[in-house]
Amino acid sequence: MTSITIFQFNNTSNLDNWQIVDDVVMGGKSNGNFQLNEDGRAVFSGDVSLENNGGFSSVQYTFDALDITNYKTVCIKLKGDGNNYQFRLKKDQSDYYSYKKEFNTNGDWQTIKLQLDSLQPTYRGRSLDIPNFNSNSIEQLTFLIANKKPQSFKLVLDKIWLE
Repeated sequence: MTSITIFQFNNTSNLDNWQIVDDVVMGGKSNGNFQLNEDGRAVFSGDVSLENNGGFSSVQYTFDALDITNYKTVCIKLKGDGNNYQFRLKKDQSDYYSYKKEFNTNGDWQTIKLQLDSLQPTYRGRSLDIPNFNSNSIEQLTFLIANKKPQSFKLVLDKIWLE
């Protein structure tokens, strides 16, 4: 089966299209960070705070529409810290909602495989009454942590691809 790489991190990766979005947009106090480590992998890290009705940190990657017609699964090679995270997609970056799937990390390198049609529509933490993801293209992906508790986090990303 062929695959298509969405992003492979290395020492020369350009992170300009990756943007931190924290709960500060709503008055919260969480803070996230996104940078390359000495191995050329991306590190999404920081602290989630529940102060001022906060409680999330995320990093999103926006790109030109990618045709995913022949792909069913998003795969992520990562090393987490034991926390739960959400992976989110948008078929169109102007959509107000996204599609999410939670995944667990175990402290070791893992390859997380998420069926695209298992991603559920969500907006500001609420489920929407529309079908699961079923688009032929995507324009944005996001990693988000929001476990309803104050916590530090660190998620190391190596590669994101579709199968």
